[in-house]
Amino acid sequence: MGKYTALAKEIIKNVGGKENVSALSHCITRLRFVLKDESKTNTDVLKNMDGVVTVIQSAGQYQVVIGNHVADVYDDVCAVGGIAGGEASETDEKKSLKDSFFDMVTGIFMPSLAVMTGAGMLKGFLALFVFFGWLSDTSGLYTLLYDISDALFTFMPCVIGYTSAKKFKMDPMLGLAIGAALMYPALQNTDLEIFGHIFNVSYSGTVLPIILTNALAAWMYKKLNKVIPDVIKTFFTPLVVLAVAAPIGFLIIGPTANLISEWLLNGILTVYGFSPILAGLLIGGLWQVMVIFGVHTIFAITAIITLMSGAPTPIFALNFCASFAQMATVFAIWLKTKDQKLKNIALPAWISAFCGGTEPAIYGVTLPRIKQFVITCIGSALGSMYIGMTGLLYHQMAGMGIFALPGFIEIGGDAGSALLNVGIALLISVGFSFVASYFTYKDEETVPSTAKAGADVKTDAAITISAPLAGEVKPLSAIQDEAFAQGLLGKGVCITPSDSKVYAPVSGTVTTLFPTEHAIGITSPEGVLPNPFIRSR
Repeated sequence: MGKYTALAKEIIKNVGGKENVSALSHCITRLRFVLKDESKTNTDVLKNMDGVVTVIQSAGQYQVVIGNHVADVYDDVCAVGGIAGGEASETDEKKSLKDSFFDMVTGIFMPSLAVMTGAGMLKGFLALFVFFGWLSDTSGLYTLLYDISDALFTFMPCVIGYTSAKKFKMDPMLGLAIGAALMYPALQNTDLEIFGHIFNVSYSGTVLPIILTNALAAWMYKKLNKVIPDVIKTFFTPLVVLAVAAPIGFLIIGPTANLISEWLLNGILTVYGFSPILAGLLIGGLWQVMVIFGVHTIFAITAIITLMSGAPTPIFALNFCASFAQMATVFAIWLKTKDQKLKNIALPAWISAFCGGTEPAIYGVTLPRIKQFVITCIGSALGSMYIGMTGLLYHQMAGMGIFALPGFIEIGGDAGSALLNVGIALLISVGFSFVASYFTYKDEETVPSTAKAGADVKTDAAITISAPLAGEVKPLSAIQDEAFAQGLLGKGVCITPSDSKVYAPVSGTVTTLFPTEHAIGITSPEGVLPNPFIRSR
């Protein structure tokens, strides 16, 4: 059993048990569950569990945010849940069109993303080595390493052919074969006369053609397996699918998909060309908000498709500063806070953000302190506006955070100028976020564990609010009423009374009295309404 076995057992238990898990995968910080019935989960329990940052329900997935060690937790969850290869039986539960789309995109691209990133970083580092004179771009070693780094992207239809077939519930080797057929060297950029028409296409580095072709192939695969006798369907089904789906994909679906990809690329470049600074403001400033709601995926996939086509993309360049803005804000909070629990959360969170993993910083530190989250969005926007102004683009897949730097290096381009401008953008983003957070962040005032009726709880220059009850003081989160527990009605405390007397927390006028008399609002002469209301249980 692994290091996180106990945590894995609790996670499985609170997602409704292993029988409620349809599929499981993970990204850099999250366990991504597809559940048969999300009503069986104990979300509040999971959110408050040691070892879990938060829970997000988005894009048809039940996402449990763990942190940088998610891969180890994932292995233990698979072991505890008996989920072979990270998957279980699929559910027939109907999803919304949006949820189905994001689930499909995640399932197709996530398995190859780590290797894709590694290959892209190797390409970027080679460009740096040539720039610094450490390696000649005419040497045999450079040629070998560059071709190795470029191989995955060149033969992307084979990779996506495998992963998309698996997602579409077709034999993945058949999907791989269709991808290889689209990529067959003798068919690339070659005039083919078929039925009186000349076809000349190339699918090197493409993504959309194989996905759409495999969608057709998977439909055929399932239909044929239902009607072809078991004794011959093992080889006869692949025969028919290859003979029909692959040519349709090569001659009809592929050219159409390439045209769609070209439209997407032109659309992004048109917006970027209209105003790179405005594009930086929007993408840089809103990227973290999009991450929270899970809608950033479509932008990321569009950028990947663009890179696969051999063209640079502004999208990854313009969201580059987001993780560093988070890092700077959380670092400032870590330096300034005297709350040891917050320090323990903030330390790994800002280190993770430096490496590109922002979820621990967002959900564990800045989002609960919304002013600090807004600061990170502004800091990211300022840095991204500079990136847009200088025309920096992303030229190949690379890592996240500091490991994204090789992505800005263009083979044969001016690496020194690119890195200088990236450094200035980071200085703007990090500088603003750190300074703004350091001078605006304050620890929340602590409340004594017991209160005496009439004792001062909070004092400022305007008014003193006293405890209305004698008893044990607890945080608002201890209240079962979610509106109070989540602070939706304002800051405050919960007091378990030790006697039956209730005192006014301020001198003032009763301005709100609910008909059932369970809630009272009092406005002080200064116009302050203590919140939350006094509420009986």
